[in-house]
Amino acid sequence: MTTSTPSTTIDGVALRQAVRSRDVEALAGLYADDATIEIVDAGHPPATPLRLRGSEQIGARLRDVYEREMTHEVDLVAIAADALAYTVRCTYPDGGRVVCSATAEVAGGRITREVVLQVWDS
Repeated sequence: MTTSTPSTTIDGVALRQAVRSRDVEALAGLYADDATIEIVDAGHPPATPLRLRGSEQIGARLRDVYEREMTHEVDLVAIAADALAYTVRCTYPDGGRVVCSATAEVAGGRITREVVLQVWDS
């Protein structure tokens, strides 16, 4: 009988594929049910970042972002047993671009806390 040990890290290949194919369900599956995301951008400065808590809010945000008509590509990825960092570059059909940089804490192979910084062409 063969047994397998569940992964305790994020799969970088799966992350890249889910982002590129805009697979919201696969992306949502990377987060723990009680995960939090803090987003800092032009509309949400450091003093008042956008805070998402739990799978419902995170799933809604992922649907909003990944159902938009644009391309999404993971650029850089760094993975450790308890941490993840990655950069996503997005391009709208009109040529407008967005760069998103995220760092995250990982436990049990799922993101538990993430901080996102994003900027876009204006």
